Amino acid sequence: MATATAIANRPMTGEEKKVIFASSLGTVFEWYDFYLYGTLAVIIGNQFFSALDPASRTIFSLLAFAAGFIVRPFGALIFGRLGDMIGRKYTFLVTILIMGVSTFIVGLLPNYASIGVAAPVILIALRMLQGLALGGEYGGAATYVAEHAPQGKRGAYTAWIQTTATLGLFLSLMVILGVRTSIGEAAFADWGWRIPFLVSILLLAVSVYIRLSMNESPAFQKMKSEGKTSKAPLSESFGQWKNLKIVILALFGLVAGQAVVWYTGQFYALFFLTQALKVDGATANIMVAISLIIGTPFFIIFGALSDKIGRKPIIMAGCLLGALTFFPAFKMLTEAANPDLAAAQAKNKVIVTADPAECSFQFNPTGTVKFTSSCDVAKQKLSAGSVSYDNVAAPAGTPASIKVGETVITSYDATKTSDADIAAAKDAATKKVADLTAAAAKPEDLKKATDALAGFEKDAKGSTVKAKEAAFAGGLSAALKAAGYPAKADPAKVNKPMIVLILSYLVLLVTMVYGPIAAMLVELFPTRIRYTSMSLPYHIGNGWFGGLLPTTAFAIVAQTGNMYNGLWYPIIIASITFVIGMLFVKETKDVDIYAKD
Repeated sequence: MATATAIANRPMTGEEKKVIFASSLGTVFEWYDFYLYGTLAVIIGNQFFSALDPASRTIFSLLAFAAGFIVRPFGALIFGRLGDMIGRKYTFLVTILIMGVSTFIVGLLPNYASIGVAAPVILIALRMLQGLALGGEYGGAATYVAEHAPQGKRGAYTAWIQTTATLGLFLSLMVILGVRTSIGEAAFADWGWRIPFLVSILLLAVSVYIRLSMNESPAFQKMKSEGKTSKAPLSESFGQWKNLKIVILALFGLVAGQAVVWYTGQFYALFFLTQALKVDGATANIMVAISLIIGTPFFIIFGALSDKIGRKPIIMAGCLLGALTFFPAFKMLTEAANPDLAAAQAKNKVIVTADPAECSFQFNPTGTVKFTSSCDVAKQKLSAGSVSYDNVAAPAGTPASIKVGETVITSYDATKTSDADIAAAKDAATKKVADLTAAAAKPEDLKKATDALAGFEKDAKGSTVKAKEAAFAGGLSAALKAAGYPAKADPAKVNKPMIVLILSYLVLLVTMVYGPIAAMLVELFPTRIRYTSMSLPYHIGNGWFGGLLPTTAFAIVAQTGNMYNGLWYPIIIASITFVIGMLFVKETKDVDIYAKD
């Protein structure tokens, strides 16, 4: 006991500092690469999906970004298996090479105008390679650092890895901002966007140089010298119930809750500020950045604290606090960021009256589904405008309507056009031609109008639907404005200190659930299958449970009408994790990982 206490209290050695620095630097770099694409999605869409309309470009560029999240668990399987068979050092050296080279190639890749459809196909393939590499990187870095850390310090040492996603995001934003400022927006959109991808080769060179000079982890070396390495990590991890049980418990009793608390605090909060509360994007980004700067040291604090009081109490407390306080925290955020919206929602209720049979659950993870019924059109428009509403059932076949105060606006079905609608639109087109003729309009204008009338029957449906959409949007906008609903947050009324305080609290919850998680996952599994076993639940939890949070939350908001109801998703998941974790997951801080082989 005295020896263990002495080891835990001694200063960090030079080799340990090198291990942590190299692992963290490489993981920062991996996240830098990953965030570059997300930050530049619109520009990349214009470069590689230019054959599509603007809306479709954005959709497909985001789909390509999502591909990186989807394949992360598969990367965990592939590289986890290699890490448990051949070693930690060389496996996560391979992951950083794949990530770095893929990123560099994106900077060189010809666009759609140069090589056609091959450009987006290659781009998506590179994104999937990046996702696979990231799936192997985290498990490798966490395992490598934990297996170098002395007993009693694994929480503190691995907590440095937990800061890397935030630091990688900062690095990508700084490089992009520097290039944009130096060459100008036009040049950046044309060719300058490639520079952040290309300079990543320098970061790759530094990371590879440092990692090549490092030693294999002591735990793996000991296991290898004793001939106890696994011949089939996948079947041992997931084909034997004694290990599969722990994988399942790790997913639902630890990582799923950690993931939704993390995404709520760092990503959904920003989404809520800009999309729901209509705060200016630059202002919101600055406030989130300040909260991250305030909160980031707590990753290390809670990691170190977990060495003393345990991993489980801190992670469970973070999940429970999130479940209990997300609703009041986000309501306070509304009061601070857009008080006019809060006042309008309290004073003038909005009611949607619709046939329940034509109301869909608007879950749209790809962004490609079009909701066309009068109910869906009405709810989608209100959700996009951050307007909470109550639902009232209407008789079957009745078009949906929105009541704002005493004003009622009738919605429309985007797939249906009546004969009367077509006749009215045709009359309007005919009148336009007559007016242009009477006014002796320019020949080119008159020709356009005449051609439009000649091809009217073919385009009648689209024309009338667009007219309905414009009339509906205009009527709704006017009614909401009259009822006091703001189009955007008033900068003069944004309480920035209060917003930063609330955001810092949300980030604090993130650090509670995320700071100790790497050490706990490492300690749950035997050395021979540790890399494989811990990587899969981590990436399913964070790639799928966490990655789907914004889409799922938006669907819940659109379905129920309450802008806060999207929070039920992280609240329910965090609550499930709290219950399962408290009942079935054992504390691990005193586990001897050298004995788990």
